[in-house]
Amino acid sequence: MTISRRSLLIGLPLLLAGCQSMPSQQADYGDRPDEEFPLKRVPLEKIKPELRRTEVAYETKYDAGTVVVDTPARRAYYILGNGRAIRYGVGVGRNGYALAGQAYIGRKAEWPNWTPSPNMLRTNPEKNMKYAGGVPGGPNNPLGARAIYLYRGGNDTMFRIHGTNQPQSIGLAMSSGCVRMMNHDVIDLYERVKVGGKVIVLQA
Repeated sequence: MTISRRSLLIGLPLLLAGCQSMPSQQADYGDRPDEEFPLKRVPLEKIKPELRRTEVAYETKYDAGTVVVDTPARRAYYILGNGRAIRYGVGVGRNGYALAGQAYIGRKAEWPNWTPSPNMLRTNPEKNMKYAGGVPGGPNNPLGARAIYLYRGGNDTMFRIHGTNQPQSIGLAMSSGCVRMMNHDVIDLYERVKVGGKVIVLQA
């Protein structure tokens, strides 16, 4: 069976249209001048493809709207339902600095203030005591553009999903327990999740 030149030319625009139907990753990670503290585009050439936000097949028992943090894999998933999820690359806590199990979103904040936790002040006072009074939101704040605060039983776990001003840390285990994301990614997740939503943190 052969395909005529005319049939190929007729079908080509449809094929190209199908290829262009997915938004480009560069557009997803472009300049965000509308932010309180404008963000520049992410240099994707410096970010491994597997760490970039993308929709993937993901079978799970959890309902749509749940966030699953796969700590060993350095990935987070926002469950869409019907076997699909949005996958994000994340940075996670060092051994001994991590939450495990189920929590829920107690609150959310844009360009949040940051104050070291009592545990951080106790374990590394030389580094953190100078920040004990808090750091205002902004480009130099370690929580980045957004923070999602995780609670259990009405109490703050002191564990957050947040942005970062150190995108090179994505994919690594080096934070003081929290899940960090590229600022563009945490903005995307922040707009999807709701206060009260379920978060599952998987450990090895």
